Amino acid sequence: MNHAFRVADRVASLGVETAFVVAAQAAAHAAAGNRVFPFHLGDLNLATPDNIKEAAYQALLEGKTGYTANVGIIELREALAEEFNRTRHTSYTPANVAVQPGGKPVISKFLLTVMNPGDEVLYPNPGFPIYESQIEFHGGVAVPYGTVPGESNFTFDLDGLEQAITDKTRILIVNDLHNPTSAECSAEDRRRIAELAVKHELMVLLDEAYFDIHYNGQSASIISEPGMAERSVILYTFSKRFAMTGWRLGAALGPEEIISLIGKLNVNDESCSNHFVQWAALEALTGDQSDVRAILEVLRQRRNRCVELLNTIEGVTCMRPEATFYLWPDVTDAMKNKGFTGYQEFIGDVLKRTGVSMCARSHFGKPLPGETRNYLRLAYSGIDLEMIEEGLARFKAYLES
Repeated sequence: MNHAFRVADRVASLGVETAFVVAAQAAAHAAAGNRVFPFHLGDLNLATPDNIKEAAYQALLEGKTGYTANVGIIELREALAEEFNRTRHTSYTPANVAVQPGGKPVISKFLLTVMNPGDEVLYPNPGFPIYESQIEFHGGVAVPYGTVPGESNFTFDLDGLEQAITDKTRILIVNDLHNPTSAECSAEDRRRIAELAVKHELMVLLDEAYFDIHYNGQSASIISEPGMAERSVILYTFSKRFAMTGWRLGAALGPEEIISLIGKLNVNDESCSNHFVQWAALEALTGDQSDVRAILEVLRQRRNRCVELLNTIEGVTCMRPEATFYLWPDVTDAMKNKGFTGYQEFIGDVLKRTGVSMCARSHFGKPLPGETRNYLRLAYSGIDLEMIEEGLARFKAYLES
């Protein structure tokens, strides 16, 4: 390139979503003529419900293809406010809602709105890699807190979280119903997190991407705790609940002062979200929910079968979480039995010899001090039951050979 070209310094701190790196490796393996069992990416191989697709088509026919308000059409913002008031016990109006082209933009726009360079931001690790990437890209200091195994599921290390708070801590990111571990807060956990946020005057990003992927009862939100509504922004996405990952639509919900600034960032970044997709999203929220319930039931069946099969494999143990579509099996003994000490060599050999593609702990942040166990992340959202059974049978045969 021209010798005058110079990469901006900030780009060096920009990370990637590492599941897509694994996806590229799996695609190359498949392109070479091999069968791949895709447990690596949190996409869904289930169709978007027909009524949502029909709503998008009708919106196109009606000419809804131009600009909208920067924060989204009023009908969708009203529906989102009503949905959250019903499910999270908030008192939102459309002024508390800014529609976004997906869930990820909420992370960066929240940080741009409330974080100054040098501010410390607490984020979950293992966790969604984009948290750390965006914190550092925008000049913040990323401070991790971990997860710990409980009796039946993982939860968050709240003692470690509290110990990590300093006089420079300004922001807390919480991903209850967690990617990658499926960790879920108890009622006491939610109360404690809220108390810490209020005590230390923290701004909070509540990533609730998997709020509606819950197999037993209803999810609960930290936003409902005292003192949280005025200091928190919720990340919402249509991707998971409605099998709309490629439609790229989400929303930020929170205090009007912050949402108005996020709307100003919309003006600068993308002007507005896709017009006709917003009408499809309105149908998703307010229309027939039978296909949505069917999606959840398919995911429940896949979860049950995956957990059952994983727990038959020598050297593998797996909890059965009640939310998300991820599993976080402990493979410490299995890796040791096969002579592996590093994740990349292990999952590479598994892919080569079995076709099973998956992510590892190393794809979700650097190990924290004191970590001694090895984990994989298996997503069952994009793989049918038949392939689950064949893929995990191959995985079992490989590990026990």
